[in-house]
Amino acid sequence: MKRIDLKIGFACNNFCDFCAQGSKRALSGVKSLAGIKAALERAKKDGATGVVFTGGEPTLHPRLPAAVRLARKLGYTSVQVQTNGRRFAYYDYCLELKEAGVTEVSPSLHGSTPEIHEGLTHAAGGFAEVARGILNCRKAGFYVLTNSVVTAKNYKDLPALARLLVHLKVDQFQFAFVHLVGTAWENRAWLTPRKTDALPYIRKALDVGRAAGLPCYTEAIPFCLMKGYEDCVAERVIPEGPVSDADLYIESYGDYRRGEGKAKRAECRACAWFRICEGPWREYTDLYGWDEFKPVAPKTRKAKGKPRGRLSGEE
Repeated sequence: MKRIDLKIGFACNNFCDFCAQGSKRALSGVKSLAGIKAALERAKKDGATGVVFTGGEPTLHPRLPAAVRLARKLGYTSVQVQTNGRRFAYYDYCLELKEAGVTEVSPSLHGSTPEIHEGLTHAAGGFAEVARGILNCRKAGFYVLTNSVVTAKNYKDLPALARLLVHLKVDQFQFAFVHLVGTAWENRAWLTPRKTDALPYIRKALDVGRAAGLPCYTEAIPFCLMKGYEDCVAERVIPEGPVSDADLYIESYGDYRRGEGKAKRAECRACAWFRICEGPWREYTDLYGWDEFKPVAPKTRKAKGKPRGRLSGEE
């Protein structure tokens, strides 16, 4: 499936330590319905059948239901809302978006307790709202795929978070390693764990998902660190397609990630996964270097099966 990641505004009712949008909150306005339509039509002409409405926080856009109806009218069959999840605590709002044509919701939960989640999002009461929102989304009949950003403040909690997500009956979950741009870059010194420190907890969390039969993924963790969990590497299944950002339109987010956003070094060419691995975000190696990443010998390449599930939009 080809899919457009459509950022419709940058207002947000969270103040996350890891926000990748940074100053866009203050400097960029909301997209008009006409602007949304233009982006949808452009992507549709290029073959897109899916759209992720994101931001900022897309549920703060007053015309989101109208934008969803427009997408469905144009022939989009997959319509996802990537959200912090708080407005979905109101069941009437869930139903409004369901009736408009949303097919799946990707709420964000970053800890198994209010202290951990709200310690990252700085929105009092947000943990309970997101948990209630997930339950409401399940009740309304959405496919629910959560996204959790991995940071130094929450990585040891990931197994407990995975158990909570299973308890909430999500359809799948993803752990996205913090991308050091925007506000996250400003906080990089204390926000960013080494991937090798976080990995034991990530693996235990993935084991929880696997045991429950859920598709579960990591994002921005290269294959060389995912031995035995290669089927959980999200980059294998992220849909191709454009990104409509504040003032630019990227024709291929996949090409951007592979060509500019992420990095490989010469030694990566010896790795069995070289052709499909994207490498880490460039900013991570600027901070910590390359010593954690070791090429996988071709004869040892192994994946446990075809990846399942769907993926949330760009964080």
